[in-house]
Amino acid sequence: MTALWRAAPPLAADALRALGRYVWPVPLAERLRNRQYLRDRLVALPLLTVVAAVAFGWAYADVRQDSATLRDSFLPALVGLAEAETSLRIADREAAESLAAGQAVQLSGLSKRYTTRTTRAVQHLNQVARSGALTTVERQELDVVSGLVVDYGTWITFAQNNVADPTLRDAGLSYARSMLCSTPGPAPAPAGKGDADGYPACRPATGSGSDATAVVDRISSLEDRLRDRLADRAAPGGRVLAAGSFAAVALVLLAFGQWRTQVFVHHRLHLYVSVPLLVAALPLLAVPFLTTDAVLAHRAQQHVVSTAAEIAERTTPAIESTVDEKPFGDPHPLLIRHLDGRARHDLAAGRLSSLDGVAPWVAPAGLFSAALTAVTLHAYRREYVLITRPGATP
Repeated sequence: MTALWRAAPPLAADALRALGRYVWPVPLAERLRNRQYLRDRLVALPLLTVVAAVAFGWAYADVRQDSATLRDSFLPALVGLAEAETSLRIADREAAESLAAGQAVQLSGLSKRYTTRTTRAVQHLNQVARSGALTTVERQELDVVSGLVVDYGTWITFAQNNVADPTLRDAGLSYARSMLCSTPGPAPAPAGKGDADGYPACRPATGSGSDATAVVDRISSLEDRLRDRLADRAAPGGRVLAAGSFAAVALVLLAFGQWRTQVFVHHRLHLYVSVPLLVAALPLLAVPFLTTDAVLAHRAQQHVVSTAAEIAERTTPAIESTVDEKPFGDPHPLLIRHLDGRARHDLAAGRLSSLDGVAPWVAPAGLFSAALTAVTLHAYRREYVLITRPGATP
């Protein structure tokens, strides 16, 4: 260990001298350094190319993957939970109004909207389960919610079968509602979310948490956790920032090194330009476009975070309820669908579509460029040695 610490300063000094030789141009008169110059470039340029390609490619692919995950997983799950919650609350009011008709419900049955909304709620819960956005624990909790929805329907059916007995009817309806919504807190419901619209406040005043027992509270708890993970996914992580910064430094050094090497080849080997090195440097032209694409994707992800908050905070059964719903029909494009469409539009606009599918090829392109650079510089160095061998100063 002591020997390693003693060897560290000389190694660091050698690295700094090599970096100095790489960054600063060699005077043309110093022919003794030409072979060493080519040797330094033979090591530095391919190494910088590999480092820049791997770091930049990983960071860019991560940002692109985040957008795809938000679009294909998190967003459908949040929309499905919001749709299920509002559908269940709309169905609950429909059941109460149908049961209030008394014995007539035995002949006509519960309203078609009740059937439509309960079916739609189950469908949305199943879609959330297939979205892949939930953890194992959350998936288990969603299964509990689905089971409670079935039990809720059983108690509504019990109230319907005993509609002639007001006591049993009210008991069945009351128990079903207690499974759906917990008792509202003491705070008054906000305007547009209370009894004035026929939909009493369902969430407790303190919000939902891990101790949630009612269906809507459990759904709200899942929404809160899912939004937190969505925000974490949309935020640039420390590893992405570190990889991006590392890649930026490597790309600057690489671009400078490529230019200085072309100058050297022009003066020392009397070539107007090195075509192989020029081809190896072509991937650098894509860096500004890939960077712009990544910035657009990150900005779109931040917009999705704001939209996800609106989906949970602004949507209400009163807004989502429509009069002309048909059984098993698609819901009208009201607020939830509007916010879903806006988020998807943001994600679609937050990219350069011509670069779709490019992310997996960034690192391979860098490796090819590094190999081409190494082969070319090795050939130039060998040619220089052969030229200078017959009595010339190397």
